[in-house]
Amino acid sequence: MAAVLVAAALVVGCRPVTVTGAGSPHAGASRYAPTTPAPPPLGHQAPPAPAGHTASPRPHRSVHPSPRARRALMAAGARGARVRELQARLAQLGLFDHAPTGYYASVTAASVRAFQQRQGLPRTGSVQPAAWRALRSHTRRPAHDELYPPTARPVGAPDPRCMTGRVICISKRSNTLTWRVDGRIVSAMDVRFGSQYTPTREGVFTLTFKSRHHVSTLYHTAMPYAMFFSGGQAVHYSADFAARGYRGASHGCVNVRDRAKIAALFETAKKGTKVVVYH
Repeated sequence: MAAVLVAAALVVGCRPVTVTGAGSPHAGASRYAPTTPAPPPLGHQAPPAPAGHTASPRPHRSVHPSPRARRALMAAGARGARVRELQARLAQLGLFDHAPTGYYASVTAASVRAFQQRQGLPRTGSVQPAAWRALRSHTRRPAHDELYPPTARPVGAPDPRCMTGRVICISKRSNTLTWRVDGRIVSAMDVRFGSQYTPTREGVFTLTFKSRHHVSTLYHTAMPYAMFFSGGQAVHYSADFAARGYRGASHGCVNVRDRAKIAALFETAKKGTKVVVYH
């Protein structure tokens, strides 16, 4: 009977599920008949200019940025090492919840405005010298892993059950997997989970079976470096996740984006290794 149950568990597999959102309706174009402005009534025309007098042209309004805008050290469209440092420092204050990219776009501008509001500075969304000085005084110089983190989203606070022994620690809140040894992070990677109809189970599990070149017998899809931890649910590499990101979902498995990282974990983790899935 036990053999039948194990075989049934391994038949279950995961394949990507497309998640789509409702499209926005297109507004129809309106047509308006061209109109000709009516001439002003008699007696209201502007008086003619005196003889020999030439009307002065309307003064041209300058399009140059204001002195405040010219003094900005960083603003939307900027890119480079300083922008990456800005994002890492904002992340230290909990104001930037993405991995630094080195590109100053709308998310960075919103984070800067939040910091400026906190400091009582004008909420311009661009970084003037005063804001940069304030930010540097409230943060420390970012470490290399802060500037170039291993995951697209910051690794979340670990579950207490992940802090002893060798554990595959999987956070649904941060969409990250960390391989920990006595609480120390050895490696980290981006992951995604099952849809609301096929959710990834939460709890404490152990690795029951490993299959390097696994193919789902239920969905006939590849599941490279599969490490099963709860029935047919496994941690495995997903080419769909690597190509399409979080727009898809699995049928309950934990999809990993980085093939090299999951391959290394596959070699390291052994049958019986503890797996913690939490929110």
